[in-house]
Amino acid sequence: MASKQKKSKQYSIEKVKKLGQELLTSRAHINNIPILLTFISPSSSPEYVFESIISLQSFFIPVLSDLPPSSSSKSTLNTKKSSVVDADLEYKNMLRLWFDEFANSLIAVAVSEDSTDDLKDVALDAIMDFVKLGKGGRFDSSIYNRFLKSVVHSTAPTDFLLNRPPNSEDFFKYMDVCYFTYISLKKLSKDLGNDALDDGSEVLSKSSDAEFASRNIYSILLHIPLEMLEEKSDYKTWSELGFLSQEDEENPVKSMKQKNSVLSSSRIVKKMKLKFTNAWLSFLRLKLPLDLYKEVLIALHDKVVPFLSNPVMLCDFLTRSYAIGGVVSVMALSSLHILMTKHGLEYPDFYPKLYTLLVPSVFMAKHRAKFFELLDSCLKSNMVSAYLASAFTKKLSRLALVVPPSGALIIIALIHNLLRRHPSINCLVHQQADDEFDGDVAIDENESGEKSLKSGSDQDTSSKKSGVDLFNIEESDPAKSNALRSSLWEIDTLRHHYCPPVSRFVLDLENDLTVRSKTQEMGVSDFSSGSYATIFRAETARRIKQVPLAFYNTVPTSLFPEGEFAGWTFKFDEDEYNKRKLECLNAENGLVSTTEDDNNIKSIKKQRVASS
Repeated sequence: MASKQKKSKQYSIEKVKKLGQELLTSRAHINNIPILLTFISPSSSPEYVFESIISLQSFFIPVLSDLPPSSSSKSTLNTKKSSVVDADLEYKNMLRLWFDEFANSLIAVAVSEDSTDDLKDVALDAIMDFVKLGKGGRFDSSIYNRFLKSVVHSTAPTDFLLNRPPNSEDFFKYMDVCYFTYISLKKLSKDLGNDALDDGSEVLSKSSDAEFASRNIYSILLHIPLEMLEEKSDYKTWSELGFLSQEDEENPVKSMKQKNSVLSSSRIVKKMKLKFTNAWLSFLRLKLPLDLYKEVLIALHDKVVPFLSNPVMLCDFLTRSYAIGGVVSVMALSSLHILMTKHGLEYPDFYPKLYTLLVPSVFMAKHRAKFFELLDSCLKSNMVSAYLASAFTKKLSRLALVVPPSGALIIIALIHNLLRRHPSINCLVHQQADDEFDGDVAIDENESGEKSLKSGSDQDTSSKKSGVDLFNIEESDPAKSNALRSSLWEIDTLRHHYCPPVSRFVLDLENDLTVRSKTQEMGVSDFSSGSYATIFRAETARRIKQVPLAFYNTVPTSLFPEGEFAGWTFKFDEDEYNKRKLECLNAENGLVSTTEDDNNIKSIKKQRVASS
């Protein structure tokens, strides 16, 4: 590299232009090629790079179809000097080596952080021209694979490839470009680690080269238009023969005619979906950073699953993600639900895992709106058994006591829908505490203070505790939670909730939910994205007919009106007061000595003390 930079300083920009003109004018100046190659590097001046690329690109495009493969050119040049080698063949082999060096230099300029945006565009256009013409009209996948490999392993942004300027060519609108992109990304993902998840680690713990590569692969996969996976009457291809097979190349005229037929269109889409599926499955086997892992789970259900050749092939990745727990499980729920409802995936642990996701933290999660909509959808089926419906209903009602008001509104809507869909669990609304202890089961506490269940034959009737809830919220298996032996007493406490919208909304559960014609399901999406701020704004916007104010119809004449102290009197008898006062004075002077008078005096003193 240092020798190249030293040599490039010996030439001015006019000299570089002259070298290019001489190369395009006469074959005698063929040795100008290695000189021009020295200027094509990210560290060179942009003017030198631009002039060298234009000259070499103009030279190689006409002769590219006549050049031998890279492997044959290297073997020919490595033969002994004594062997007789055709001069023309040796010339073409040398051109091939120079062309490979030129292509590698173009790739280095295109992916370098030091290159300007204009240089990257020029280098990318030159690379794609060689991809188009490299094999006599057939897509040159070897050059394209080397280019994508450099892009994937580069730490520089991929905007030059994914977000082209308005006047530049968008190469991903061509079917063959997308097709070979999927093939290359599959190979690159395998190189990063085919079985990276077998060590028990699901995500990358820190930044690494693999992290940059996985992010770049994901960006490219997500950028390829999904319209390529739909059947159309015509498809644009970058190369002349597109991605025809070897047997199609023998009769290209016939193949091009078949390309516009309906049969050929369906065949092309089938091949594209297969490559699309293989690329995504290889990518999902990689270790992914946690933030990228979440992004992938969010995008799977609408940007990947509908276009896979066999969506059930994602079940391993999704079930593994669903078992991680926390927000990752919430994000995997959407795609897993699609596989179960639309593609016949059988997953017996789905509802027990979903049951364990109901924790207070999920009501504060970023994607809680989507989660509660999916939760409502998963519990909509009539095939959900009574014990499952009652377990979810009871756990939601218990969570209503500890979640914010916005979460309580969601819970009330969910329980309303569950009671309406499953009349068999309406016993939870009216079940009495005495019904819970019918003589078969009782709760006892052992010496360690832990509660245990005793059968009716062994229990002591004195140990029965009326009003104890048999529901076990700590149980992860909904079948063992004893939800059907409980009641929705938690919902009754919400009648006195400090937040007025909650106390008003809970009154809707008083309707006869067993008669479906009297009620209708509530839209969980209307409440799933609520918060303290939304509730406050809604309350301040309400129009209240009567406002409690402190006012009087007439001006008050006393501090305490008689009506406010029923049974109390403040009347004063002056004659009785004078009589009592006289008797008290006589007693003090010794004029009264009887026991009755003493008692009267004592009572008068007590009244005076009390009145003072």
